[in-house]
Amino acid sequence: MPAGKWLAVARVAKLFGREGELSLTLSDTFPDIYPLSEPLFVEIDGLAVPLFFEHFNRRGKNGATVRFADIDTQRRASELIGHELYLSDSPLADPDDEEEADEDEIYLEDLVGYEALLGSGHRGIIEEFIDSDNPLFRLSVDGQEALIPAVDAFIAEIDTDAHTLTFDLPEGLLELYLS
Repeated sequence: MPAGKWLAVARVAKLFGREGELSLTLSDTFPDIYPLSEPLFVEIDGLAVPLFFEHFNRRGKNGATVRFADIDTQRRASELIGHELYLSDSPLADPDDEEEADEDEIYLEDLVGYEALLGSGHRGIIEEFIDSDNPLFRLSVDGQEALIPAVDAFIAEIDTDAHTLTFDLPEGLLELYLS
């Protein structure tokens, strides 16, 4: 990076979508509370290029999916794959001034082991969260394996006290695995 102090906080891992979305691997140095109005920087041709967030979704402790402003195609996004992302030495906003992180926030991989309530009297156990371009839950249901897309549209309720996840699945999806 150019002169000045820089802190490596992430690496661009892969594409995550069709409109410039990327999957990041976050370093332990990535702040727990980060003001998304502040850019990350990438070194291109010896210059520190700022990347401003349009979208940031943390995925577990060491992952995130992002979309940066002005990176709106797979081609442009693919140019960043493998690059380190940095914070500048400029002070970040005081975490005490930021809203506290939602203590009830739960990540999809935290749901492994939860009981899955699937409707029609079917119950199962979430055996695995598969983090991929199309994230999935691998369930054990009535002795059968079922793969359910891990999308908000299919999740009706998460009860962290009872360790249950209630699904609202499209008709016929579960039957593909149980027939």
